[in-house]
Amino acid sequence: MAYWLLKSEPGAWSWDDQVRAGTDCWDGVRNYQAANNMKAMKRGDRAFFYHSVNEKRIVGIVEVVKEYYPDPSDPTGRFGMVDVKALKPMTRPVTLAEIKAEPRLADLALVRQSRLSVVPVSEAQWKLICAMGETEA
Repeated sequence: MAYWLLKSEPGAWSWDDQVRAGTDCWDGVRNYQAANNMKAMKRGDRAFFYHSVNEKRIVGIVEVVKEYYPDPSDPTGRFGMVDVKALKPMTRPVTLAEIKAEPRLADLALVRQSRLSVVPVSEAQWKLICAMGETEA
């Protein structure tokens, strides 16, 4: 199993929206590096659900339930999407400030490539962030 972080603007698609939907597509990614990360996702992989913009915090965990396939909202046909299912909220959301303050997370792609909307998370980083969020890994 691999681990990821997916960013969403809560005004466009929030954790509450994901929970209501249960399973839905993760679409609209138009960055090649983020798209390549999505292409690497496998069924059963887990991802943090991150609220960007004003909140800047990890609020939940989703599971990849359908691997990369074409995104019909992309008129160029270059980009795709995956389907994810809401698993559980973070017991305590983990803020970007907390992540940046933790030296063991200095190499986290969220910190190094802050504008990228889909980033990999190592197993050690996953476990640490789950512990910070008082959530079972």
